[in-house]
Amino acid sequence: MKYELFVAKRYLTAKRKQAFISVITFISILGITIGVMALVIAIALITGFQGDVQDKILESTSHIMVVPMSRGELKDYPQLISEIKSLGGVISATPVAHERVLLGGPSQRDGAVLKGIDFDAEKKYASWLQELESGQIPDPGLKREGLLLGREMAIGLGVGVGDNVTVVSLSAVSLTPLGPMPRPKNFVVTGIFNTGLYEIDSSMALVRLETAQKLFKLDDDITFIQVRIEDVFRAPKIAEKINEIIPPLAHVMTWMELNESLFSALKLEKNIMFLTIALIVFVAALNIIASLILMVMEKTRDIGILMAMGATSQAIKRIFFLQGAMIGIIGTVAGVILGLVWCWFANVFELIKIPVDIYQISFVPFHIKLVDLFLIIGITLLISFLSTLFPSHRAAKVDPVTALKYE
Repeated sequence: MKYELFVAKRYLTAKRKQAFISVITFISILGITIGVMALVIAIALITGFQGDVQDKILESTSHIMVVPMSRGELKDYPQLISEIKSLGGVISATPVAHERVLLGGPSQRDGAVLKGIDFDAEKKYASWLQELESGQIPDPGLKREGLLLGREMAIGLGVGVGDNVTVVSLSAVSLTPLGPMPRPKNFVVTGIFNTGLYEIDSSMALVRLETAQKLFKLDDDITFIQVRIEDVFRAPKIAEKINEIIPPLAHVMTWMELNESLFSALKLEKNIMFLTIALIVFVAALNIIASLILMVMEKTRDIGILMAMGATSQAIKRIFFLQGAMIGIIGTVAGVILGLVWCWFANVFELIKIPVDIYQISFVPFHIKLVDLFLIIGITLLISFLSTLFPSHRAAKVDPVTALKYE
């Protein structure tokens, strides 16, 4: 062990008459620990929230949508879907027919989005369709048309599996003495799904594609094509390729465009929170400067003796640099460990509950990326190391003759 490191370690553990220096050192370590812990927890909170919402959105909605600008543009959708599937990176492309409708149950009526899909194709990639909360996917052989309801919508309408609901669509109208009037159609609830996203679970009903086409009088037409891809972050590039093969009066939208405002807000919040809490670490680093300056004043005689014995100015600098570096390293390691333990504890016991109707999820998940963790550690250590430069430079400027003049 080099003597600089040995001396630095001895200075960190002050004797009784230097107890005040020891307290300042402990406060410095504690400040770094709390700052790093807060930074880990805050970044894990934002990352976890964004990741959980993103995963649920991508599982229950399209990665890319091909939307016609006028009715009838996608009549040849089987051929178009075949061409889209042949593109690299595309997992699936399925037709969708949807429309705003009015659903009626025993207790009340409510607006909803009735979506016709190919259940056989969709449930391969949607876990919430593979494991319904109750019931089963509508069977085409049923005497009465069946549908799936979102969990929150089923609760609001007061219905369960086997109950009847009425669907009123503006597309299904009949002539009466009073003019065109919507004609209600009865459906039986065959199952209830739960995506985990309140917005979808409280406003969506699912039927078979053929049923929706018949109800909305689309014939062989559809409302849009939804595309799933392997790498969701390649959506813009794949969208460009799809745009080259679709009809002129159709356009392509990616999940990033559909949810741009949400994820932009989350990214901005993450950056602001990182900078704000990093200031806590910076303030804690000021304690390192204060404790090292006090140490230099306390150890002036020791510095003079070391210089008289042959220690160079660089060696004196290294002693106090190592002392400050150890404070930073100990505080950083302790803060990271405590922050990760808190995140694990909060995830296991779901400590932070939030309103599901506002935030789409019932509790805040904590997830930390390795890149973010290394960034936190790197910035904290950099601030800690920089804070040692002035005190160590001041220590190296001590004149041994002046320091030992009255000894």
